[in-house]
Amino acid sequence: MPSIQPRPLWAGRTLALIGIVLVAFNLRTAVASLSPILVQLEREVTLTPAVVGLLGMLPPLCYAVFGIVTPLFAKRLGLEVTLVIALGGLAIGLAGRGFAGGAGWLVAASALAFAAIGVGNVLLPPLVKRYFPDRIGLITTVYVTAMSVSTFTPPLVAVPVADAAGWRVSLGQWAIVAALSLVPWIALLVHPRREAPAALPEEAEPGLLRYAFRSPLAWAVTVIFAVSGFNAYAVFAWLPVMLHDIAGTSAAEGGALLALFAAMGLPCGLLVPIIAQRFGKVRRLAAIGAVALVVGYLGLLLAPTWQTWVWVAIAGIGPLFFPLALVLVNLRTRTHEGAVALSGFVQSVGYLIVAVGPLAVGLLHEATDGWTWPILFLAASAVPAAVAGVVAGRPRFFEDERADA
Repeated sequence: MPSIQPRPLWAGRTLALIGIVLVAFNLRTAVASLSPILVQLEREVTLTPAVVGLLGMLPPLCYAVFGIVTPLFAKRLGLEVTLVIALGGLAIGLAGRGFAGGAGWLVAASALAFAAIGVGNVLLPPLVKRYFPDRIGLITTVYVTAMSVSTFTPPLVAVPVADAAGWRVSLGQWAIVAALSLVPWIALLVHPRREAPAALPEEAEPGLLRYAFRSPLAWAVTVIFAVSGFNAYAVFAWLPVMLHDIAGTSAAEGGALLALFAAMGLPCGLLVPIIAQRFGKVRRLAAIGAVALVVGYLGLLLAPTWQTWVWVAIAGIGPLFFPLALVLVNLRTRTHEGAVALSGFVQSVGYLIVAVGPLAVGLLHEATDGWTWPILFLAASAVPAAVAGVVAGRPRFFEDERADA
């Protein structure tokens, strides 16, 4: 394969770079902007714990479903057109949440927003490959960083905006960002560049994908991925309410602590892939993540009012399982086809497991009228991740398992 000669970063692709960063910034705002203002919202819209759990369950469920169907739409419509449609849907869904008159409306608008985000999750990597084949590593780091910023920014601003202008403005304001993200992509469609064919989302080789269901390695990586999302989405759905009940935090403090939890993912995302790839410390990283979850949750359970931020920060280290799972997809495969198959299996099955987390926490909270059992339930999820880390830490490859089967 001939090497790709680097081009100046901005040369002829400024719109694409701006567009990719804006899309990445939109991929977590809908998830992180709701729970900090639940108290204000519930003064007008009745939300049971089951409904709140359902709202927390929607993102991973939509990501799983649209992770499967998006390549089909992209092949028919093209990357840019599919993305423009998704961003339009995202803007409508985010704005619709601000106009919600009841729980059903809020759920429907959120589902539209999360479906659009699921499309964006799939389209970003091929868009990077399409416009920046010479800078894939750099642009991937840029958009992952933008995603991290979009995870901890909404909790910081949600409560102050809700206090100043109302919860509807606090929720709906993110539609403006989604609408702005349309501008560079529409401009690219009006004045398209056709030097190279669009790189479409890649599909897994069917035989490898079927084998993944019988692969201990594939299931181990899936469990690591699922435990990360299981905890992250449960925390995003419930942490501010939980801390208000057990530690007496205000809405603003709850939002800030949620932002702290999310911000812990930024250094983890930068360091974990390097440690796993260069030093092979997969089992040690899994152990650190498991211990962090247990210590953080038990701290909140046993001493919630003592330096609450310390327990939240420690628990925030737990989702290091997410970048660990992503890097394992490449470390534990020999071929491009194997990586695509393993990635497809891990994310599709993993997100279905992740979807259970927020709903299960809500149902446990409703059934026990407290937070002891939900917190213990989340802490217990560290155990399968630690076991999976032992399995995934073995130096073997996905394709080799298939050959030996």
